[in-house]
Amino acid sequence: MAQRKVPMRKDIVTGEMQPKKELVRIVKNKQNEVSLDPTGKKPGRGAYIHLNVATAKQAKEKRTFDKAFGVTLADEFYDELIAYVDHQVERAKLFGNGK
Repeated sequence: MAQRKVPMRKDIVTGEMQPKKELVRIVKNKQNEVSLDPTGKKPGRGAYIHLNVATAKQAKEKRTFDKAFGVTLADEFYDELIAYVDHQVERAKLFGNGK
């Protein structure tokens, strides 16, 4: 059986290419609202970040998504992102990564 191609995306914070399943998508819609997109299917411009708490904290320090989307985001958005990433990392430890 032929092996399937693994979709790769670039982490906006580190600049590294990662498998899409190891990233979380952040999306900006036409109303300039920025939100987490756990499904990866929301309409709008997307950017990806690795499921790593240190990377999420680095994004908050550098205000990465403010620059990427050209908007000013509240600290609460970055706090929500860090909490979401932390939750996903802990979930993967408990339940495995779904393979």
